[in-house]
Amino acid sequence: MVVLVVAYAVAAVAVPWALGRHGRVMACAAAVLPAVTAGWAVARAGDDVTASIGWASDLGLAIDLRLDALSAVMLVLVGGVGAVVLCYSGWYFGRAERLLTGTLVAFAGAMTGLVLADNLLVLYVFWELTTVSSFILIGAARPDRAEDRRAATEALLMTTAFGLVMLAGFVLIGQAAGTYRISALLADPPGGAGAEAGVVLVLLGAFAKSAQVPLHAWLPAAMVAPTPVSAYLHAAAMVKAGVYLVARLAPAFAETGAWRPMVVVAGLVSMIVGGLVALRQDDLKRLLAYGTVSQLGLLMVLLGDGTPTAALAGTALLLAHGVFKAPLFLAVGALEHETGTRRADCLSGAGRRLPVLAVAGAGAIASMIGLPPFLGFVAKEAALKAFAHGGLDAAVLAGVVAGSALTVAYGVRFLHGAFGGASDEGRHKESWGLVGPVVVLAAAGFAVGVVPGPVQELVEPYAATLGPGSDYELALWHGLGVPLGLSVLAIGAGVGVYFAFGRSFPARPVRWRVPDAQRAYDAVVETVLNGAHAVTRRVQIGSLPVYLGVIAVMVLVLPGTALAAGLIGGRGPSEPLDTLRAWDDPVQPVLSVVVAGCALAAVRARRRLSAALLLAGVGYGTGGLFVMQGAPDLALTLLVVETLSLIMLVLVLRRLPERFPPRRRTAPGRVATGAISLGLGGFVAVFLVVASLSRGSDPVGPRYAGPAEEEGAKNIVNLILVELRALDTLGEIVVLAVTAMGVAGLVMGRPGGWRRFRPPAEDGAESAEGAETGGVSRTRWLATPGRPPLGGSSVVLEAAARLLGPTILVFSIYLLIAGHGHPGGGFVGGLVAGMAFVLRYLPGGRRELATALPLRPSVLLGGGLGLAVATGAAGWTSGGEFLRGEILHASAPVIGDIDVPTSLFFDAGVYLLVLGLVLTILTTLGASLEDEDEENAGDLDEARHSDEARHSDEAGSLGEGAGGRT
Repeated sequence: MVVLVVAYAVAAVAVPWALGRHGRVMACAAAVLPAVTAGWAVARAGDDVTASIGWASDLGLAIDLRLDALSAVMLVLVGGVGAVVLCYSGWYFGRAERLLTGTLVAFAGAMTGLVLADNLLVLYVFWELTTVSSFILIGAARPDRAEDRRAATEALLMTTAFGLVMLAGFVLIGQAAGTYRISALLADPPGGAGAEAGVVLVLLGAFAKSAQVPLHAWLPAAMVAPTPVSAYLHAAAMVKAGVYLVARLAPAFAETGAWRPMVVVAGLVSMIVGGLVALRQDDLKRLLAYGTVSQLGLLMVLLGDGTPTAALAGTALLLAHGVFKAPLFLAVGALEHETGTRRADCLSGAGRRLPVLAVAGAGAIASMIGLPPFLGFVAKEAALKAFAHGGLDAAVLAGVVAGSALTVAYGVRFLHGAFGGASDEGRHKESWGLVGPVVVLAAAGFAVGVVPGPVQELVEPYAATLGPGSDYELALWHGLGVPLGLSVLAIGAGVGVYFAFGRSFPARPVRWRVPDAQRAYDAVVETVLNGAHAVTRRVQIGSLPVYLGVIAVMVLVLPGTALAAGLIGGRGPSEPLDTLRAWDDPVQPVLSVVVAGCALAAVRARRRLSAALLLAGVGYGTGGLFVMQGAPDLALTLLVVETLSLIMLVLVLRRLPERFPPRRRTAPGRVATGAISLGLGGFVAVFLVVASLSRGSDPVGPRYAGPAEEEGAKNIVNLILVELRALDTLGEIVVLAVTAMGVAGLVMGRPGGWRRFRPPAEDGAESAEGAETGGVSRTRWLATPGRPPLGGSSVVLEAAARLLGPTILVFSIYLLIAGHGHPGGGFVGGLVAGMAFVLRYLPGGRRELATALPLRPSVLLGGGLGLAVATGAAGWTSGGEFLRGEILHASAPVIGDIDVPTSLFFDAGVYLLVLGLVLTILTTLGASLEDEDEENAGDLDEARHSDEARHSDEAGSLGEGAGGRT
């Protein structure tokens, strides 16, 4: 299971890169992974397969995965429909939209992880990954359109906001049960007010994800997305996540007081409202969207009822809905591709021009409205049987019949609007790449309806978890009875409703009006924004000192007051103060004086560059204190980071005035600032003293001696970062990669930004200019005569860059290799390697950096992250934890025996990624600054030339005038 999820992540990155000119072939190749997922789920149906990935065992955190009956049903749906949709996308998407195919694969992986999650927190992570993926898929196809961006934002806000509500419910349930493992919750459900409140919050999150009224507005708005996205996310996958969550928790919480009323009421209201609004739509995709709201309401009622027969009907309808609603969306896409519109009032005779598509669409509609012998009929019969018991179930049954009648009405409206009418045109040549997937899914609904035995075997194990096994079985014929009679009644009533209200295009106005959820959403958003603006105007006044002062005051008021009260009340440190030592080494007070002196001088400095240098002195002094305390790894990293930060700060300071603006603080303001600063410093100092004297257990550090000896590592810091907490380190380097992408996007997103970093050969004019201005002296040390970013050229810097650069690179490799046993590691090694390129950049500018770089920074970022993920995932494939540490032995003819730990490859990935981060900042931030210099210089040259031309013209005119007088 772990390999499956990782494979989706790799495929999501590889598919857009591999599409190229063979987009259709590669799209079908990308469909192999979801198809394999569905096949694997069918093969393991009935089994209970589990996997667990250790993370922080002391905190009880682990990535738990589990395949059971319900997971198998969802994987068949997600994988099977996903494979067909991906093949369809190869014919639907253009070459410019190939990124969407990769995002579809990523979404399929997120849905797979969500379905397999056996931990509430892991489920939430994958839940939000589907939200982010849907946001990209809805808005990325046409990002220039405001409507698309608005729809994507609405889907993101609605599902994310209620996802946070659901997370709060997860926390309440997990704390009440003492575990977040879903299988344990189902075996021993928690009780109490906390658990009941958590159930209500979880249901709200599920309702928003599955577009239940009144939280459904985002789904019709999302119909601006491309057809493959709508067919997969909004018919077969994303909108089923909420229904799946309800089905997952129903065996444990169906008897909870608020569960059944909330689920049944929300489901029935959604079923009726969605059907009524669908009957008034002319846009075929919006008609299907509201129909999906209605069908999801029925699924919510069935899977939330908590009885075996309803669960059997619900899981069967879950599959049926995927194989009839997805092909209908795909059919609309094919119609729009062939005719240029998807509005029913603009279509006529499409059924005669596209007969195969019309037949396949009619088959999908037949399954949706419940006609035999399709799977939709089989599932609908089971749904009617589940509530044919009288009592309160009679009201639910009446709602189901009414909703089914509306389904018939808008189903016939869709069929008439899409394929009805006359046409003078002959039959068109149909694209089998677009029509074939519709035929495949519609035929699948027909086949499993004729022979429902495989579906019965797939869904029955889940139904059995809700109580004693039901004697009801899925079949085409159960004889004459109440379900069959009600099914006929619903079909007849639905046809009557269609002829009364739904056969006109465009839809005729009616007196009744369903409340507009879109207006309600817009009103809520506008109210929140207005409130935020009002608060911001009063709180965010634009003064950084005020913000810092407020934070400091709150620290003094809350934890500061608590600390003072504890000391006054006699709850001080357990150790006496005389156990403290002023210093361990005489160098420490000297360094402390340096740090304090630099800090005070930085406060008094009036020049920005002086303040930056003094702050760097604070950092270097702190690094020296780390060295004295026996932390060389931390000190080395701090020193390199301080140096890089200083260089970047100097580059930025070139765009700011040389001096700080004059102080405008009054005497009371200066007194308040000093008092807050002294109070905060005193609080931190006292807190550290109390904490160091109040240790209640042995230090943690010595405990790592045992694991270090087992791994053969002498550098405990690197052992913790790379081997014991490799998964955490992976998350940190992912953040670094995202940061690098953000920097590149912010800087290079400006006009002409992507042209800033280019090889020297692409700008011959600049090379010639450099050669003319300083090529003789500078090409002696540098490879290209570029423009120095800090002003005039420096022979000392050029010589240092040429001579020390290779040495620094070799030293960085040493730090990488030596990190297992000595101070070093991939992170500090990558920073030191970045210093070598910074040294080349300072005297030569971006052209010298471009010449020195062996690869583009993006390649280093992606390659480093991929190497780290691949190295760590290798431990998962062998059934162990992430980054399983082993020692590889080898022998060389001259060197002798060599021991290579597997963690070295993970560290190498960190090394490459950190180096890529530094180079990305240099090639974007530094290059943008140089561009501004060049533009300013060009403006000055142009102004100078214009002045010279004007003076020349004036002199010429004066000369002509003088000649005339002569």
